[in-house]
Amino acid sequence: MADPAAMARDIRLLALDVDGVLTDGRIYYGNQGEELKAFNIKDGLGVKLLQRAGIKVAIITGRQSEIVARRARELGIEDVVQGREDKLTALGELCERAGLTLADCAYMGDDLPDLGAITAAGLGLTVADATRAVAAAANWQSSLPGGCGAVREACEFILEARGELRTFEAEFS
Repeated sequence: MADPAAMARDIRLLALDVDGVLTDGRIYYGNQGEELKAFNIKDGLGVKLLQRAGIKVAIITGRQSEIVARRARELGIEDVVQGREDKLTALGELCERAGLTLADCAYMGDDLPDLGAITAAGLGLTVADATRAVAAAANWQSSLPGGCGAVREACEFILEARGELRTFEAEFS
């Protein structure tokens, strides 16, 4: 298997699943029928750092949710694909619109609907609590579970591979 850090150096787009990656995969329903999700603020800063490094970030999710659209707006993520279980096809469409190839992209998912995108992307990423098949297919796996900083860990992995992480860290000291 190729070195994941070497694969990460040329990534130009990171596409993220939501449930189980940006969230812990649980869905809360309120008494009035509202749906609630919790996002990790550390993941948000990781996304912002990638964007500052010139890496586009996108979301591809099988569910449809205004909560996801709101979080994407807060993070400046323009490419949000909701209601799509065909993650590989959606990733290919994102690449085409951005003038990129699948090799230029990283994809982070946690469950079987993400498997095709993880294996086709230039860098397949997953969370610590991914399903067995996804963990086996990914090039890199976080030490943290989804919704608990796994996306931040992936962002830092990519930035470290590009030699940019220490520069960003120094800006905060």
